[in-house]
Amino acid sequence: MIIQGPKRVAYFLPNTFTALNMACGFASIIFAMKGNFYIACLLLLLGAIFDMVDGRVARLTGTQSLFGEQFDSISDVVSFGMAPALLMYLKFFTEMGRFGVIVPFIYLLCGALRLARFNANIDKVTSDFFQGLPIPGAALGVIGFILASTEFSFGPWASYIAAAYAVGYGFLMISNIPFASFKNSEFVKKNKRKVLAIIFLTFSLILLYEQVMILGVISVYVLSCLIYDVVKRKEMATIFDWKEEDEV
Repeated sequence: MIIQGPKRVAYFLPNTFTALNMACGFASIIFAMKGNFYIACLLLLLGAIFDMVDGRVARLTGTQSLFGEQFDSISDVVSFGMAPALLMYLKFFTEMGRFGVIVPFIYLLCGALRLARFNANIDKVTSDFFQGLPIPGAALGVIGFILASTEFSFGPWASYIAAAYAVGYGFLMISNIPFASFKNSEFVKKNKRKVLAIIFLTFSLILLYEQVMILGVISVYVLSCLIYDVVKRKEMATIFDWKEEDEV
């Protein structure tokens, strides 16, 4: 059946935002190769916004599709896997030989594995929690660190701190640690106005102090989820344990 008219536009719209996300990742790589890390990081931030929009547009228009899911994952590999890895390499690891190549590759590999696992378990994962840190979150952590490094000096240990940071975020992506999605949060439902005010305040502070706020926001999110996992370890231990369906 050929889709025509408004419905055809509706199917095209979410994939347009996905393509814009990929375009931001590609442009970020270009700017990083030219040494403009500030613009490269902001482009990835814009890509993360497009990534949030495409899924919501698809749900609002009722145009979710297997093609859209796969296209979104491919786009995420470019924008939140390859681009941040290359930014980290060009910013911190060019003088570190093979070690400098391996570290960003570990981050990229973990990001690809995270997306592959997500696609494989997309019908099983609870909507309340992500299994491991989502790759856009890891990318925001990386660009937050890079932006902070453009404002503050980390001294002679900057490359080693960056290496630990990149590998750490890589392992968080492939971990079984539950990260809150807030999709069905009772707190959000009961305090919509307060949550909306917090979101606007956070975005305002990011616009004013992006060099520190992006790193600060993602660090608070990650640390709070890690603390929650420790406190609720027994309750959350089996949240991602699925029984395989009996073969017919």
